[in-house]
Amino acid sequence: MIAASGIELRLGAVDVLSGVDLSSRPGQVVGLIGPNGSGKSTLLRCLYGILRADRGAVLVDDTTIESLSRRTIARSISLVEQCAPVDGIGISVGEFVLLGRHVHRGDHQGFTADDHRIALDALDRVGVSEFAHRGLHEISGGERQRVVIARCLAQRSPMMLLDEPTNHLDIRFQHEILDLVRSLGLTTIVVLHDLNLANRYCDHLVLLDRGRVVRAGGPDEVLQPGVLEPVYGIEVRRVADGDDVHMAFGRSTQLVGARSSG
Repeated sequence: MIAASGIELRLGAVDVLSGVDLSSRPGQVVGLIGPNGSGKSTLLRCLYGILRADRGAVLVDDTTIESLSRRTIARSISLVEQCAPVDGIGISVGEFVLLGRHVHRGDHQGFTADDHRIALDALDRVGVSEFAHRGLHEISGGERQRVVIARCLAQRSPMMLLDEPTNHLDIRFQHEILDLVRSLGLTTIVVLHDLNLANRYCDHLVLLDRGRVVRAGGPDEVLQPGVLEPVYGIEVRRVADGDDVHMAFGRSTQLVGARSSG
């Protein structure tokens, strides 16, 4: 389980996070939502120990993250960062996924037959085992995201952090990636911009604005017009479609306010 209590972080002259609390339950998918610059990715980096908070605590299974080694953290938590270019990375898909086993090997130990089996199982689980011998740079963005998740699965870590895993993907791949994430059964914290994706795939949401938690709870509690409109500055409507609810967006409330006052 990952938890954060009273996280405060100042970068330069800017308070990036201010008193942020977050909790997760085993197998739960927690979504971090909020406008650009609200602190979502920064919070994720604090949860993984890349950034150290000025105040507050990040706990991994009730142990402060500062007291854990990088290898121990990686054995507990896998990280899917925003998709980076891989042009020039001259390794195969299978070799890339195999790197997830490095956290279980010593610095000068080679990979075992069991490591290779686990890597191939991870590729099969995300549906891209046929790409094992292809170059990482030869596959599409959506396929590459699946491969990155496969590397995390090869780590055999019970928790996963994802920073905008649907960025730059078309609609089909966005849903396939998040449906895959839900199916894994891992404790997951994911940064998302699309509120409809957050509503569909997350069990719990944390809405951030300017480094503070505005609302935390189930999607029906957080994705309410009265909560979202002041944060995003846009008109929001909840539209029922059978048993599903979709978020629809109208005009900027700032423009509406400016016209009214004029």
